[in-house]
Amino acid sequence: MGDPGGIGPEVVVKSLADPDRRARALHRIYGSSSAMLHAARAAGIEPFWARIPRVAASGTPQTLPADASEVVLIDSDNAEGPAPVRSPTAEGGALSFQYVEDAIADAGRDRSDPLRADAIVTAPISKEAWALAGHAEFPGHTELLATRFNAPRSAMMFESPKLRVVLVTAHIPLSKVPEALTIERVLDTIELGHDACRRLGVPIPRIAVCGVNPHAGEAGLLGDDEAQVIEPAMNLARARDIDVRGPFPGDTVFSKALRGEVDLVVAMYHDQGLIPVKLLAFDRAVNVTLGLPTVRTSPDHGTAFDIAGTNRADPGSMNAAIDLAQRMCAPITP
Repeated sequence: MGDPGGIGPEVVVKSLADPDRRARALHRIYGSSSAMLHAARAAGIEPFWARIPRVAASGTPQTLPADASEVVLIDSDNAEGPAPVRSPTAEGGALSFQYVEDAIADAGRDRSDPLRADAIVTAPISKEAWALAGHAEFPGHTELLATRFNAPRSAMMFESPKLRVVLVTAHIPLSKVPEALTIERVLDTIELGHDACRRLGVPIPRIAVCGVNPHAGEAGLLGDDEAQVIEPAMNLARARDIDVRGPFPGDTVFSKALRGEVDLVVAMYHDQGLIPVKLLAFDRAVNVTLGLPTVRTSPDHGTAFDIAGTNRADPGSMNAAIDLAQRMCAPITP
């Protein structure tokens, strides 16, 4: 459900209020009655979910009722209290962290377990609130998920109707990007992006790789990261039969994607990849964590505390995140 004080409860309610979306999968919401009911009331939506109290000892209920609906709330508060605080708080950080931990626990269950989750869709959290709650070691969902699933490699990919972008580095200061770029890390990101494209129905993905320097280094005049790191990684990817092209200047490569010349852009750092995505597909793009043993998607927006509780949140990105999670649970087409 994300941070109780953010727009997560609202976009979850609005998205799953669609009966067609509900019918395509069984949905469990890790959250609280209070935030969900406040969001539903503000949106004029009748509650459509069943409720099960969270079992504190194990983190999740042991059984689901035989008559459980398409949507079941794993409820952390079992009450309707005052509206959540619309700002980062330690309480909101602790709750939103707990919701994700519970989802991870269910995703890690054996496939024969009826409580096993096939995919996780995360509503937005506040990094500040997580820090206030004592979880500053995790800058966001991606890092927590990679740690809990012991993923040896992971990457953030953004899927939208116009662009598909994967990031080599994500939540680190810009000054640390050059030292974080290694041949292995660039190669891992290319491979993870290639596999994700295939999972999404692209049989032979065409991948464009960004340089990190202006003009992709201008033959070494503006930096040699391309020659020392990026091009060697691309050569290794080609040796593994991956169609990879570049490195291209970051200010021109996205035009190639918009013209349909490539299926995926590999960006070297957060804003290089996310500025074009959010410019062209804000409220429609989906964040996907690659490299995990389970599917994980998320809307591309934040908590938006400034509009939380006002019924102004657009559920478009959450709709897309849930729909994409369902698609990615399907078998890969040969």
